[in-house]
Amino acid sequence: MTFTTKKFVTHDRHARGRTQTSWLDSYHTFSFGSFYDPNRTGFRCLRVINDDRIAPGAGFATHGHKDMEILTYVLEGALEHKDSLGNGSVIRPGEAQIISAGTGILHSEYNHSQTEFVHLLQIWILPNQKGLQPRYDQKTFPIEQRRNQFCLIASKDGRDGSVKVFQDVELYTSVLEPGNFVNYHLWSDRYGWLQIAQGVANLNGQELTAGDGVQITGEEQLKISTSVGTEILLFDLG
Repeated sequence: MTFTTKKFVTHDRHARGRTQTSWLDSYHTFSFGSFYDPNRTGFRCLRVINDDRIAPGAGFATHGHKDMEILTYVLEGALEHKDSLGNGSVIRPGEAQIISAGTGILHSEYNHSQTEFVHLLQIWILPNQKGLQPRYDQKTFPIEQRRNQFCLIASKDGRDGSVKVFQDVELYTSVLEPGNFVNYHLWSDRYGWLQIAQGVANLNGQELTAGDGVQITGEEQLKISTSVGTEILLFDLG
């Protein structure tokens, strides 16, 4: 089901694609792999928002990417990363990891735990130029910066401690406790995408649940609230 107003188009969580294997349960907001929906081929520079749950000790073996900005945001658990640039790290909740695949990069991603699932969002953004030098960055955003307020975690200029993305994007996240809200003004020459990562949120009177996404076109004053708690990502897009 897709709910449409003049400025909002809601992509219902139940209409997402899904990939299930013995170790992976992945929901695809946009067309990905064998899932294709002509109404879900991306929005502006956004190409992939995959909601992944990976079994203990399992993961994606070494594989390659090219000319894509790949952002990983862990919701629960821990994800282990290795790449052909020599980086090795563990990504945990409250951290943002960015890879500029550029001319080409190889990497692997595994659940760091042998007992618990890891839950993450993997986001692909088209870069503003091809043939970039591959790079890696990872930064931590404490819960105090995200609780009941917006925290900038990715931007084109890397300001305020955010990771840099080679595209006209500002990505904010917030963990809202029950009864709280955040406001955001989207300007007339910008576009927005709201992704409900966890819990239940209300956007300008419309209730949304984890997995729902909303594309926003044109100037709008956004009020996002919750009665039970939620974690959200808001993309401000050129």
